Amino acid sequence: MKPRVIVTRRWPAKVERILVERFDAVLNEDDVPLTAAELATAFQTYDAILPTVSDRLPASVFPSDRCRTRLLANFGVGFSHIDVAAARERGIAVTNTPGVLTDCTADIAMSLLLSVARRAGEGERQLRAGAWKGWCPTHLIGTKVSGKKLGIIGMGRIGKAMARRAHFGFGMDVVFYNRSKVDDDETLSMSARQLPSIEAVLAESDFVSLHCPGGAENKHLIDEARLSIMKPSAFLINTARGDVVDETALIRALDRGTIAGAGLDVYAEEPAVPRGLLEQENVVLLPHLGSATAETREAMGMKALDNLIAFFEGKSAPDRVV
Repeated sequence: MKPRVIVTRRWPAKVERILVERFDAVLNEDDVPLTAAELATAFQTYDAILPTVSDRLPASVFPSDRCRTRLLANFGVGFSHIDVAAARERGIAVTNTPGVLTDCTADIAMSLLLSVARRAGEGERQLRAGAWKGWCPTHLIGTKVSGKKLGIIGMGRIGKAMARRAHFGFGMDVVFYNRSKVDDDETLSMSARQLPSIEAVLAESDFVSLHCPGGAENKHLIDEARLSIMKPSAFLINTARGDVVDETALIRALDRGTIAGAGLDVYAEEPAVPRGLLEQENVVLLPHLGSATAETREAMGMKALDNLIAFFEGKSAPDRVV
């Protein structure tokens, strides 16, 4: 008997074809997110659940008994939407898909930085609305990026990829905060300086880019107090997880001119975006596009598939986190 698995959202067609060949796979043809009740039922019905970041899996959806599921093969590197303690208590393995989305996520972070600094969102909205009156010396004056200082919170794979783009592409100085010591050849080649605290990075930087994990440990890592440390001319970029930033505090900081603007690809209650952000001209908003390239999404699916196959063949899943 093939293991029975459920795919909670549509995946790239190539990956879905292999899933159907190798497993008794149920696909989500309509691509409608499963409800909490449907997810709870899935634990009792399937040997593996293949969730995405859009599937909230708190402890309440894990069954207290009759749990059939043995593996959560997550489509994505982040797994803060999964209560890993609840999974561990029930002997359910959890895997993720690290590495393959590094470059594309860093590309989006750099895109947000450039767009908000040069007021590209404002300019496009003005042009499409037919409100552009032509070139003049004072029209939509933005902020120069080249040669400025970039602060990175979380110097992992994506943080380093962002630093490379900023330093070698735009001549930016890089400072960063990371919980553990980072002292490798790549970081040294960029002359990136590790500072002792998040506050130190915020105070020095012209742009701050977040690349740390989400979840309870980092919830509202960037709050009102920390936003107040940033320069009034500085910009905040977030491609990590929405809950890392206190969105209410960010809206207040933007309203008061505490910081100059923000570029966001993630939100605390996706797909809902606070009206206070939607109304800000000096904020660039993207609908969670960090890994949204054909190459990366397919690679993520294949990585999840590798974990699934290895697990049910009794081998060590290459990207097991629980």
